[in-house]
Amino acid sequence: MPEPASPVTFPPAFLWGAATSAYQIEGAVREDGRTPSIWDTFSHTPGKTAADETGDIAVDHYHRFRDDVALMAELGLSAYRFSISWSRVQPTGRGPAVQRGLDFYRKLVDELLSHGIKPAITLYHWDLPQHLEDAGGWPERDTALRFAEYAQIVGEALGDRVEQWITLNEPWCSAFLGYGSGVHAPGRTDAAASLRAAHHLNLAHGLGTTALRSAMPARNTVAVSLNSSVVRPLSPSPEDLAAVRRIDNLANGVFHGPMLHGAYPEGLFAETSSITDWSYVLDGDLAAINQPLDALGLNYYTPTLVSAASESSDGPRPDGHGASSYSPWPGADGVAFHQTPGDRTEMGWTIDPTGLHDLIMRYTREAPGLPLYITENGAAYDDKPDPEGRVHDPERIAYLHGHLSAVRRAIADGADVRGYYLWSLMDNFEWAYGYGKRFGAVYVDYATLTRTPKSSAHWYGEVARTGSLPPVTSAAAE
Repeated sequence: MPEPASPVTFPPAFLWGAATSAYQIEGAVREDGRTPSIWDTFSHTPGKTAADETGDIAVDHYHRFRDDVALMAELGLSAYRFSISWSRVQPTGRGPAVQRGLDFYRKLVDELLSHGIKPAITLYHWDLPQHLEDAGGWPERDTALRFAEYAQIVGEALGDRVEQWITLNEPWCSAFLGYGSGVHAPGRTDAAASLRAAHHLNLAHGLGTTALRSAMPARNTVAVSLNSSVVRPLSPSPEDLAAVRRIDNLANGVFHGPMLHGAYPEGLFAETSSITDWSYVLDGDLAAINQPLDALGLNYYTPTLVSAASESSDGPRPDGHGASSYSPWPGADGVAFHQTPGDRTEMGWTIDPTGLHDLIMRYTREAPGLPLYITENGAAYDDKPDPEGRVHDPERIAYLHGHLSAVRRAIADGADVRGYYLWSLMDNFEWAYGYGKRFGAVYVDYATLTRTPKSSAHWYGEVARTGSLPPVTSAAAE
C-alpha cells in the first residue's frame, strides 16, 4: 500500500484568523449614539434584501462579543479581522467621536488581546454613514476627506493596541455594486457616479493611510483588502483577450493601478470616455493615493470567465454579483460573462482553488516584496443541524482544504503570504441575500442566536493550532 501523504505545513509565524464586518454581525443599530448607515437605509427599503431582512439585530455581537471571543480562542484562532462601524464612531461622518462607540471597540480589542488573539481592524466595510450619502456619498470628493478624519480618530484611539490595519474592504463593491448596478447600498444606478466613487475611494485609501500613520506607532502596518478578479478568456481569440483586458482594468487596475503604481491603467480612460471625462482626478491625487503599503489583503471566492459579446449574449449577466438590469461594468457593454464550469457553492460561485494561486502569484509579480494576506476566502452552503444539534459541513472542509493547499503552493512558488482569514467566523447578515446564505464556520440559530461550531470550525481550528493541513483524504472523511 502507498505511504500516507505527509501533512502540508505552513510557516511558523503564519496567522490563522477569521473575518467579520460590523453591519453583518453587531446589531445594536440604535444604541450608544449610532446613527443609520447606508446599509440600514437600504435594508429597510422594501424589496432591496431577501425577505426584507435587515441587520438591526444581526447576530447581536455587540452584546455577545465576550462569548464570541472566547469561542475564537477555544477554536485556536491566532487573529481576528473585524470592521469598525463608522456611524457608531462618528454619527454624522464628521466631527468629534462618540466615546461610547469607541469604547465598544476598545473593549473588544482588550478581550481579544487577553485571549492571545491578534486584532486586525478594517476601517471601512461598506457602511457609509447615511449623513455622508445624503451629502453625495462616495462620488463626492469630500467623502474621502471625511474618511481621513475618521481614520485619524480611530488610529489615535486604538493604534496603541492594534498593529494590523486595513483601510478599505473591497472598494470595487462599494463603487460598482453600490453606485453602478445598485445591488448594494446605497442602491444607485449611475455609471458615471460609480467611476467617480472609485476614484474617491482610492483617494480615501491614500489619505486614510497617511492619517493612520500620523496617529499610530511606526510598528503598525497599513494595508487594503481588494477583491481582485481572476479574469480568464472563454477562448484564446484576440476578441476574447481584449474582453479580459477591459474587465481586468475595471475589476483590478482601477484600484491597484493608483494604489500600487501611482497611475490608472492604460486604456481605462479611453474605454470609459463615453461615460466620464475623469476631470475629478486632480493634480496631486495620484501621489496622495500611492502611499507605500506594508501589506496587501486579497479576497478571493471564484474566477471570472469572459468573452467578446455576441448576439446570443443577451439575458441575465452571470458575473456572480447579483441580478440587476444595470451593469457594474461601465463601458464594457461589449463583454459577455460566462458561468465557469465545476461544482458550485450556494452562491452559485464555481469552486476553483487554482484561481487563488493565480491571484497570489499575480500580486507577487505586481508588487514584489509586498507581504500578502488572504483577508477573505470561504464558501456558503445550506448548513443544517442534525437531530443531535451538530452541524456537519464536509463540503466546506473540502473547500478550505483545496484553497489552503493553493496558498501553500503559492508560498512554495515564492509568494510571501503571511496569513489567512476565513470568511466568515459565523453565519451572519449576508447583505442583499439576507440570512439565507451561510458562510460561517460557526452555525447561528437566528431564532435564539445560539452559536454552534460546525465540523469545519473544529477542522480549521486544528489546522490553526498545528500549522499544517491533514491529507485530503482526512478532510473528505470529516
